[in-house]
Amino acid sequence: MTSKICIFGAGAIGGYVAACLHDAGADVSLIARGSHLNAIKENGLKLEINGEMRSFKLKASDNPADFGRQDYVIIALKAHGITHITETIQPLLDPDTAVVSAVNGLPWWYFHKANTNTELDDKPLMSVDPDASIWNKIGPERAIGCVVYPACEISKPGTITHIEGNRVSLGEPSGESTERLKTLSDLMIKGGLKAPQKKRIRDEIWIKLWGNCSFNPVSALTGASLDKIAEDPDTRKLVAEIMSECKQVGEALSIRFAVSIEDRINGAGKIIGHKPSTRQDIEMGRPLEIDPLVTALIEIANQLQIDTPSLAGVTALLKLQARTLGLYSS
Repeated sequence: MTSKICIFGAGAIGGYVAACLHDAGADVSLIARGSHLNAIKENGLKLEINGEMRSFKLKASDNPADFGRQDYVIIALKAHGITHITETIQPLLDPDTAVVSAVNGLPWWYFHKANTNTELDDKPLMSVDPDASIWNKIGPERAIGCVVYPACEISKPGTITHIEGNRVSLGEPSGESTERLKTLSDLMIKGGLKAPQKKRIRDEIWIKLWGNCSFNPVSALTGASLDKIAEDPDTRKLVAEIMSECKQVGEALSIRFAVSIEDRINGAGKIIGHKPSTRQDIEMGRPLEIDPLVTALIEIANQLQIDTPSLAGVTALLKLQARTLGLYSS
């Protein structure tokens, strides 16, 4: 039976994943808007990959009611956008629909079946889901965890350019192996992605968060690329301090960090000339994705009574900068 999959937010990552799932034989539909949607409707979704331009004739709309109930909904919006779609997404959902939030940072469902033995278990994160609308209206039982690694961009309306990477790690919040997880992983692999099924998906979320919570705000504040931040002794020290605080919070939740702080910084420093997404958003005048990357981490630290002075200081500067630019409202 063909899986019905709707990509809610068919931007750079969403469009790339949609093309791969279409290649795998899934019944794929796209939720997009504006000139990007118009171009997809007129000419199909175009994907430039490995020096080749491919075109995919996919169903596309700005109205989820056009597509009906789905087996999977992959939300590829920025995390702060999910609170705004809790009503409009409803026509896509039936009781068994799985929802995959392909977002950076700590996801809204994080403490569902987390078993951390803290008061945070099975409660929403207020910094990413302020009124618990995602938790209550979409439901954490639908969630499949996801960590996205590919780099893509919308080179022009309707056209996605794949830059590098093809890994999308997946995992149930409970750590169980389920049929819905296996089906989605198999489809992604068939479509050309690496899609490992992880029993401890949260470990991978934190390893990626490690870089997001440190390099992203420092780059946003300075305009420097990853390699420049890693080369400068003072900013390298600041990044290491933030990572150390992040690690302390993660380990209090039983997260395993498989690499050292030094190796994590060195790995980022090898990426020459790249500026993280938060700095890119500033340069493009787009709303900043702050809360899932840093505010959620501080929220958890406060609950666990762990001090994070370096992270808190950088976050305060980042939020003031973003408010001053009109790119953030808490």
